Amino acid sequence: MGTGDDVVIGGVIIPGPDPVNLVARAIRPSLGEAGVGGALQNPTLELHDANGNVTSNDNWRDAQKSEIIADQLAPSDDRESAIATTLLPGAYIAIVSGKNNTSGVALVEFYQLS
Repeated sequence: MGTGDDVVIGGVIIPGPDPVNLVARAIRPSLGEAGVGGALQNPTLELHDANGNVTSNDNWRDAQKSEIIADQLAPSDDRESAIATTLLPGAYIAIVSGKNNTSGVALVEFYQLS
């Protein structure tokens, strides 16, 4: 992953008719612990819906900390990003970029909660 338009993009489609609870995460620092070289040091995460609404997160502990911990999906590094949300049926795009235009390897994940 580079800078500017060179970002990680992932998507998820929520089939109808019911909303789905999920956690989206942008993982980097823990990738280095798994032996992945060149890992992005501080990922930011944006979740976009089809209407242009955006939810974002930089450091996961800054927002929704207790909910993400309760879901047992807390990232292992405080610099990683996570968003806990309820999504209506439709298509969503997650964009992971490096804070302050940094670059490196990152991963975007989606977890559906039961």
